[in-house]
Amino acid sequence: MTKQLIAGLVAAAIVVAAGAYAFVRHQASGDASAVAGAGGPASAAPAASGPPISVTTIVVQKRDVDVMLDATGTVTALNSVDIRPQVASVITKVQIKEGQFVIAGQPLFALDARNDEVNVTKARAQLAKDQAALADAERQLTRSQDLFKQNFISQGAVDTNETLVESQRAVVAADKAAIDSAQVGLSYNRIVAPAAGRAGAINVFAGSTVQPGGTALVTITQLDPIAVAFSLPQRNLGDALTTMRAGGGKVMALLPEGGAGVTGRLQFVDNAVDAASGTVRVKAEFANKDERLWPGAFVTVRLAVQTLKDASVIPQAAVIQSPRGKIVYVVDAGAKATARPVEIVYASGEDAAVTGVKPGERVVLDGRQNLRPGATVIERAAGEGGRNGRGGAASAASAATPSAASAAALSEVRRGEAATATRPTPVV
Repeated sequence: MTKQLIAGLVAAAIVVAAGAYAFVRHQASGDASAVAGAGGPASAAPAASGPPISVTTIVVQKRDVDVMLDATGTVTALNSVDIRPQVASVITKVQIKEGQFVIAGQPLFALDARNDEVNVTKARAQLAKDQAALADAERQLTRSQDLFKQNFISQGAVDTNETLVESQRAVVAADKAAIDSAQVGLSYNRIVAPAAGRAGAINVFAGSTVQPGGTALVTITQLDPIAVAFSLPQRNLGDALTTMRAGGGKVMALLPEGGAGVTGRLQFVDNAVDAASGTVRVKAEFANKDERLWPGAFVTVRLAVQTLKDASVIPQAAVIQSPRGKIVYVVDAGAKATARPVEIVYASGEDAAVTGVKPGERVVLDGRQNLRPGATVIERAAGEGGRNGRGGAASAASAATPSAASAAALSEVRRGEAATATRPTPVV
């Protein structure tokens, strides 16, 4: 009898515990449903019915855009001459300084010219002697002709005198040529600049002995104008030839240290493609009065091979890569954002020439990541990006608050369930 009573009490206790658990579970489910009901409609609200989104816009520009080919080039001088003597001699005077700019014909070095001066003097003396002999021969011819007219001498005597005069004239001509030759040799002792340019390092001093095949005395390099040599892929050979036939086009040389580029024109395209590299050598010429380009320096070369007339230009940052392709958000007169598919025709730097938008339309630049098609936008000044960005972050945080509260409420319910499940059953 006692065992049956105890079994009945245990069964009654189990029934009571089960009823309490079901009651608590029902209450928790109701609270979770209430919390979810409070947060659900807000999160499911469409973008168009939400508050205006703060953005900055930029107007699509209409301008001509140059299509550029980029390459790495080397600055080269149009003229660079190594100055060497043409005779073996001794330097008597150095007439320039290192790094000096010289003009064509300016004296550079003087050599020991005493021997050549003597040779010129000897040649002139020989000329004077032979000219005197020629004058005597001409007088003899004149007298013989007079005597022939008076029948005192024969025609043969006259012919002999004529031959003597012609021979002496040839000797005089040879003497004059000898003088010219001696003067040429004398001119080798005066070394002048063959062209305008900048003198490099001077390798000799006064008193140095020099030879025709020895070390260059100095190098004269032309700096203005100057050239940049670079290579283009074989596929761009046609573009380079077309550009050169059209007058050289526009070539930009950009220095590694930055700053404004130098503008020049294409001047040369090689007559063969390098079979080893598949490239063709080309050369552009630049004005260099400010000496920004220096021989041997590396520069980035940009060759304009085509001009896009009246292209629609927008910043590249305004283009969004979507799953269906590139798009931009265009703001209409009603302050609504509309997604517009675009194609990038050519991009350079921060800008891109595109199709799909028209000049004068307003394209969203900042804030595009928060937009959906049909969303209402409010424009802010470009300089207010930081402040509005912080405001946008705060708005996003406040919009996320109901979801956080819902999660907290659900966590409390789950903790209550766990506590009930693990609560020991009272033994009666």
